Amino acid sequence: MSEPLTTPGEGFHPHLHNAPASPAASPRSRLHHIRAGDLDGDTAQTGGMRRFAAVSGRTAGSEKLWMGQTHVPAATSSAEHHHGESETAIYVVSGHPEFVFLDGSGDTPKELRLRTSPGDYVFVPPFVPHREENPDPHTEAVVVIARSTQEAVVINVPALYVLGPDGVGPAGY
Repeated sequence: MSEPLTTPGEGFHPHLHNAPASPAASPRSRLHHIRAGDLDGDTAQTGGMRRFAAVSGRTAGSEKLWMGQTHVPAATSSAEHHHGESETAIYVVSGHPEFVFLDGSGDTPKELRLRTSPGDYVFVPPFVPHREENPDPHTEAVVVIARSTQEAVVINVPALYVLGPDGVGPAGY
C-alpha cells in the first residue's frame, strides 16, 4: 500500500517536518513535485498555441532541461518558429497535431507535414523552423515537450525556411 499523496506546500520531503532540525538541503539534492494544476503559463509563446512549463529553471531549478505541455486548439495553426539551440522532443498525448517544416534535401525546398497520433514522438533539431497545426474541428491537441535547455527557447519567424550549410540561417534566400 502506498503512502497518501503529499499535500501542496509540504515541501520537497514531506516527512522531514517531523525530523529534528537539519541544515537546509540544496534544491539540487531534492526531488521536485510539479502538480498538473501548477503548470506555469508564464513562458515563451507562439501565436495559435499555448505553452505551459512543468520543469524549468524557475519551477524546479533545472539547469539543462525544460519540460512542459503545449495545447493547440481545434482548427488552429501556430505561427512559424524555432527553438534556437534547443533540441526538442515531443510526445503526442491527445489529438492529431501536424508538424510542418521545409525539407531542403531536393533541388527545391518542399513543405512536409508530419501527421501524428496519440503515443507518437517527434524530434525537432536545433534552429529548424516549423509550425504546429491542429486540423481537427472539435478536439484540442495536447503534447508534452522536453527541451535540452533550461528554459523554453522560442524564436518566432515570419516564414518557414531551410537551414543553410552552417545550420542556423536560411539557405539561398
